[in-house]
Amino acid sequence: MDSTTDERRSLEQMLDVQRGEVVALLDDIDEEQARARLVPSLTTLLGLVRHATFVERVWFHSRVAGVPREDLGLPVTVDESFVLDDTDTVDSVRAAYLDACARSREIAAEHDLDEQWEWHGRPVSLRFVHLQLIQELARHAGHGDILVEQLRASAILTS
Repeated sequence: MDSTTDERRSLEQMLDVQRGEVVALLDDIDEEQARARLVPSLTTLLGLVRHATFVERVWFHSRVAGVPREDLGLPVTVDESFVLDDTDTVDSVRAAYLDACARSREIAAEHDLDEQWEWHGRPVSLRFVHLQLIQELARHAGHGDILVEQLRASAILTS
């Protein structure tokens, strides 16, 4: 990452770093591990990446691009975004996330950092959207790192 670039490029690069961290959670993970519930919440590795797809689509596809959430087929609640379907696989969830990220980049490229949209009765800028995604993806990548560590530790203990 170039630390001497302009603000927009810096935001885009930092967001892409976090996107990369999220997608990497599924590297070398099998289907059973990806669905393993190691904490009381709905959080699983596959669920985290599915949730990250939801986040991309809520912020960029819906809020910035203006596509209604219902038209995107998005869950109503955040918790539902972690729920897995029987058809979800490591490959399908990874592909959906990468597609969502690619579309988010296209949408963002069409707008100025200072352009604004309403969020909970107040305006937010594209700059805010980038920062929101950076912090949310970083948090979830950290959650995922802990799950991966737990999975690796249990594999070592059982071998």
